[in-house]
Amino acid sequence: MFKLFKRKITKMFREFLVYHHSSLEFRAKILTLMVSANGEICECEKQKLKEIAHAIYKDDQERADLLIDTVNEYHTKILTNNGLDFEHLIQIVAKEVKEVKRFCQKIDIGMLKQLQECVDENDEEEILFQQRILEFLQSLKDECRV
Repeated sequence: MFKLFKRKITKMFREFLVYHHSSLEFRAKILTLMVSANGEICECEKQKLKEIAHAIYKDDQERADLLIDTVNEYHTKILTNNGLDFEHLIQIVAKEVKEVKRFCQKIDIGMLKQLQECVDENDEEEILFQQRILEFLQSLKDECRV
């Protein structure tokens, strides 16, 4: 009971309570781009998301769970058109990378490609869409190196 309450409070006030919350939120945004490509998060994507979050934050279970919650929050905002849509999220990611150069290091294309394993190989449109997202993120990362 206390753990659930603490988690809800942390989610609500993460800007104040979470160390480097902007880094966590940026990671959540790029993960949301991948999992929201088809409009829903399937069980495979949920599992991969959990694996990725725990790989990023190996020693911090709470932070990994907060990353997953934040991805789900952004995804819900996109679905319900609650102040965020997919195009706006892309613009936010591009802007944040240009403003905060260290965010380039947070873009791990290899890790993001794991989410492509969940796409039905017959769904060429979603495969292409996710590939375009990866190309976009790679181009952002390449711009930082120049």
